[in-house]
Order: sequence, then C-alpha cells, then structure tokens
Amino acid sequence: MLHPRIEEVTQRVIERSKQTRQDYLDRISHAKKQTRVRAGLGCGNIAHVMAACSSDDKARLKADEQPNLAIINSYNDMLSAHVPYKDYPDLIKDLATKYDATAQVAGGVPAMCDGVTQGRDGMELSLFSRDVIAMSTAVSLSHDVFDGVFCLGVCDKIVPGLLIGALSFGHLPVFFLPAGPMQSGIPNKEKARIRQKFAQGLVSREDLLEAESASYHSAGTCTFYGTANSNQMLMEIMGLHLPGSSFINPYTELRDGLTGNAVETMLKQLTDDKESPCLAEVISEKTIINGLVGLLSTGGSTNHAIHIVAIAKAAGIQVTWKDMSDLSEVVPLLTRIYPNGSADVNHFQAAGGMGFLMRELASAGYLHTDVKTMLGDGLAPYMTEPRLDKDESLIMSDSNGPTKVKWVDCPENSLDEEVLRPINNPFSKQGGLQLLTGNLGKAVIKVSAVATEHQVVTAPAKVFSSQGELQEAYSRGELNQDFIAVLKEQGPKAKGMPELHKLTPVMATLQDEGFKVAIVTDGRMSGASGKVPAAIHLAPEAVEGGIIAKIQEGDLVTLDAPSGILKVHVSDEELAKRELQLSQPSLTFGTGRELFTGFRNIVSSADLGASAFGLE
Repeated sequence: MLHPRIEEVTQRVIERSKQTRQDYLDRISHAKKQTRVRAGLGCGNIAHVMAACSSDDKARLKADEQPNLAIINSYNDMLSAHVPYKDYPDLIKDLATKYDATAQVAGGVPAMCDGVTQGRDGMELSLFSRDVIAMSTAVSLSHDVFDGVFCLGVCDKIVPGLLIGALSFGHLPVFFLPAGPMQSGIPNKEKARIRQKFAQGLVSREDLLEAESASYHSAGTCTFYGTANSNQMLMEIMGLHLPGSSFINPYTELRDGLTGNAVETMLKQLTDDKESPCLAEVISEKTIINGLVGLLSTGGSTNHAIHIVAIAKAAGIQVTWKDMSDLSEVVPLLTRIYPNGSADVNHFQAAGGMGFLMRELASAGYLHTDVKTMLGDGLAPYMTEPRLDKDESLIMSDSNGPTKVKWVDCPENSLDEEVLRPINNPFSKQGGLQLLTGNLGKAVIKVSAVATEHQVVTAPAKVFSSQGELQEAYSRGELNQDFIAVLKEQGPKAKGMPELHKLTPVMATLQDEGFKVAIVTDGRMSGASGKVPAAIHLAPEAVEGGIIAKIQEGDLVTLDAPSGILKVHVSDEELAKRELQLSQPSLTFGTGRELFTGFRNIVSSADLGASAFGLE
C-alpha cells in the first residue's frame, strides 16, 4: 500500500495541475497524430535531411519505413564526465544500421563544468545554461524528422536542460544514456581536509593541487553525491535509464554493454513492437513524486529544489517546495554518500545501488510502482541489477552486436550499512532536505550533511556581497566568533545565482574551531553543500526587495533546521523603515543585470525567480 503522505501529496499535485497538465497532453496528442513525422515533409526538406548521409541511409530515409533516431550530445573533452560520449554516436549509428534504421546527431548542447567555474565569473552563467541547453535541445528536435531520441548528458544543469527541452517533444520516446562515474580516488573527506588546511595557510598550493588531482583524476563523473550524480539517480528512479545503469564506470565491458542494450531496446520497440513509451507518458505526476522521494531518501542535491520544479512545469505539472517539505517529513534517509557521509557513489553502487534503494522504498509504499518507464509498465524491472552475461558475451567490436547484459535480483541485504540501509533501519526518519520559512522568506537547507548539534544557530549577522569579501575578512582575523554569514545579491536576477563553494573551507574551519556559524544567502551551494548549515535559494532575493537586503551587521538571525525556521530578530516596524541595502552590480564577463535581463527576455523557460521555485 502507498504511504498516506505520498498519496496525499500526489493527489494534491494532480489536482493543482489538472488544467496545465491537460493542456500539455493535448499538445502531445496533436503531435502524435502522424504515424511518421517525416510524412509531411516536402522533397526539398527531406533532401536537406539526408544530403550528407551514406547511400544506404539515403535509401532508408527515402523509404520512410524505419525509424530515424536523434542524438542530442553534450560531449566535450574538457568536462571529464562527458568525455566518454565521444564514441556514443558511432555506436548508436552502427546499431541503427543493424536494425535497418538510421540515426543522426541532431544537435549539441553546451556543457560547462561548475568545478572549473567555481568562484569565477563564468559561474554566474551556470544556472542560466540550463535554459540554453533546454532551448538547444528543442531547436535540435524542431526539424521534426525523428522517431526517438537519445540524450547524452550527466552533469549539473545539463540533464535538467535536456529533459526540459525534450518534453516539448514529449510525443517521442526519449532515453537518457549515462556515462558513469570515474573510479574512486582519494577519499572526499581527505580532499575536504586539505582544502580547509589550505584556507588556514597550513599547506601549499602544490599540496592542494595534488590532492584535488588525486580526487578528480580520470574520465567519468566526480564521485561525490552532488548534482551530477543526483541527476543520474533521478533519471533511473524516473524510468529514463536502464535499470542499474547509472553508476557503472566508463570504459568497462558492462558500461559498454548497457549502452548498447539501451539503444537496442528502443530500436526493438520501434521496429518490432512499432511502439515505444513516449516521454509524456513516462513523466507523469507520479513519476515526479518518485523523483522527489529519491532525492530526499538519498540526501541529493539542493539544486533539484529548482530543477524538479522546472522539469515538472515543462510537463504541465505544478509542484512546490511545500510538497517537497511535506514529503521530507516522512521519507527516510537511506544513504550516506559524501558530503552526507564518507563514501562515494562507487561505494553506494557496491553496497547495493539503485535496485536495493528502490526495492526498499517501494516495499514501504514510498514509490508509485504503477508508472511507465522506458521499458514499459511498472517499476519492477528497476529492482534488479545488471550483470554481464558471460555465456553470450561478445566484445564491442564484434559485428554481431554489443556485450550481452542480463539482470539479476539485487542483494537481499545491504553489503555496507554505513553507506546504504534498509527501510527498517534508516539513517534518519526524515529526508535530506528541509524547507525553512520566516520573516526572511523561504529557503532550503540540506540537513543530511549537517550534524545534529549544528542544525540550530542563533548569532549576529555579518553581511557580505561576495565570497571574496568573506574570505578577505577571514584573512584579516575578523571572523573568530559566532556569526551567521549573510550573502546577499547572489540570486538569479542579481547575477545568475552562482554556487558559493568558496565559502565552505573557511566556514567549516571556523565551525571545527568551536564557533557557531551558518550561512544565509539568495545564492546556491548545490549538491556539494557541506557540513556548515546553509539556508540557500532564499526567495524573494535581495534585488526583488527581499528582507535579506535589509539585514544589517549585528542583527540577530536564527536558522533552526529541525523546526524549519529562518528569521531575523528585528521588528516589522524597524524593517519597514530600513532602505534596501544594495551594492552597485559588478559588470565583469558574464554578469551584470543588463546582460542577464537581456538573456532572460529571449528564453521562455528561464523563470529562474520565485515562479520557477513554486513560491508564487
């Protein structure tokens, strides 16, 4: 039976979304009326489509009897997680030929690395890139010559952007193909320790670079549980990956076999069954709730407090932070993956992975199992894990096809309960994210990463307009006290809502020294939010008249995560008297309100303000 709270929130979302969801489904129904999308194209249109194709592919496209598959690729060789995608298009095309079908790279999307842009001007374009990716995906598919879509993406804004854009073409089947995490390097906890030592001036830059390079050392996703790996969890629990495929390392036989199997699955559906579940059927209200449950039960990235709302909106579904908060009250925390613990995603995979997690959640009624996935009806196949089929194993270069994969039952028990626990022995009875409310507005906090003794802080405010200001104050020895760092003007309308990870080493060091510290900001800290309590995504933001812009040095502020309270201890009368304390916006590369406002005006899905958060 479904847990009562899951049922309650789901029905609330369904009722709230009735009209917008029906409008979306009506558009999808209209798009599905043509059995072959290319049938309406003129000869000149088709000629452009196949001009550069081989003679065999031209013949197939002329006949218009077999599927033509779109590949949306985010490959670049600077972003480690996306390097493996270099070879995916050729694999997809080769398998399409085997099924007498065709495949084309429909377009590429930008894939910036937040790890590179941390603390740099480019970070101010990071969140906005999601909407550029969504538009790029929709532009790529707008040629209207495809029967199925493969989205190649892993990291931060890339997967949400791909999915938002693809939902505009929800009448098509859409599969996401993961690339997998890099092998484990030095422990993430050790990396964080070296960062703190560097912030204290106790180790050299050379020592820091050596530690960072030992952590980020090869192709594949970074191994901590940030937004990239939260994306992979979401795509699997929402039925857009093959079961158990999210966290298999790149360039392994199993990884290659899963990629080939996913492509063959769609091809068989389209050629043999003449039908494949379309994206609009897979992404339903129940699927969105499953995604939220997955996020909460794993302590996933706070970025998805933004992204899931936007993804749902693209499918005509309206969810809010209140829905997420109500679910968090009852969804148990079943994993400890850094920064919520010391393990990385490879350890999570080894302990039982997604199959074990989903089986445990479903067994207690936390997941809707009556949903559609890329495989068809129901979540049952997702409670298994993939293995190489050694009896039929074929190497990738074999002309007969890819390595064969079979699915077996996932472990009955977790193989490491320090990383992954059963439903009857959770790390916490509540989920990893918490909604905070009060006279400052609404914010979220990743409580799963914060020790219980640090989850309540009442202290004087120290007000900053940038990470640099706080770091300079620390260097001058001005922060050796209890305080709450208030970083204003970091929101989407001010400067793109950059991630503020440069704060973590300084604030974590002060916390370790015994000071009661916390962060309040209208910016972001994402999936790598650390052990210092941080109220982030605060709305309304400073430049929209948010009270954060009226906080003054020394004002007493309370962040109480268990009670969901965020407030400044200043009377309403006094706040009404105060003018908004705003700084002159900087005009460095990629920033400035003028540039950002211009971008926002041309991208229809770029509601990065309160409406996208579900706060209006």
